[in-house]
Amino acid sequence: MSERRTRRHSRRSRSPLWIGALAAALAVVLALGVFLIGGSPPRPPAASMDHGWELVLVNRDHSLPEGWDPELVTLTNGTQVDERIYPALQEMFDDMRDQGVYPVVRDGWRSQEEQQELMDDRVAQYRGQGHSWSESRELAEQWVALPGTSEHQLGLAVDINPDSSLSTGDQVYGWLAEHACEYGFVRRYPPDKTEITGISNEPWHYRYVGTEAAEEMERLDLCLEEYIEYLDGERAA
Repeated sequence: MSERRTRRHSRRSRSPLWIGALAAALAVVLALGVFLIGGSPPRPPAASMDHGWELVLVNRDHSLPEGWDPELVTLTNGTQVDERIYPALQEMFDDMRDQGVYPVVRDGWRSQEEQQELMDDRVAQYRGQGHSWSESRELAEQWVALPGTSEHQLGLAVDINPDSSLSTGDQVYGWLAEHACEYGFVRRYPPDKTEITGISNEPWHYRYVGTEAAEEMERLDLCLEEYIEYLDGERAA
């Protein structure tokens, strides 16, 4: 897994003020229209940074922190992750391969546009099965986070699959379930925490939280939502 560092930049073209105002007004109207006919609901409040970048909680109730703009490392397959998690990810993959288990990172950081496309595609899939807009969106949200509320947009989460020519899913997911916390990663959406996380069981989705937090979450059997609540309680005590 080699790396090269990249930084995303945005370019703003100059235009008369009335054009900018008109564009902003149209954006509001379109957003409201999409919501009314069954599109994505408004973005929830921004996530807190109280516990540090490793423990930023992004979910359906907490959107990306204001100004979140990670430095990204590009892996050999083109997938990108936050450069701060790269050393731990590389070490974990090296150790897996040394033990005869061969993983690949199928997905890492996503842009807002990519997350929206995933949501739109999943909603369209359910619509094609005959569900209403509201039903389709509700079903889609069990598998795809609303744009602005996905951990993949943080760059701290990775979807890990087996290299199918060398390993099975049972081998990769079994190894991760047993050892990932040693490298600072946790299984973000376990089957027994669905009511709390709001996301269905995903044995491939791992989130970096740091070794200390990961091992404590493993010991206490807590998902990230529960762990943040636990830390807040400890701070208040």
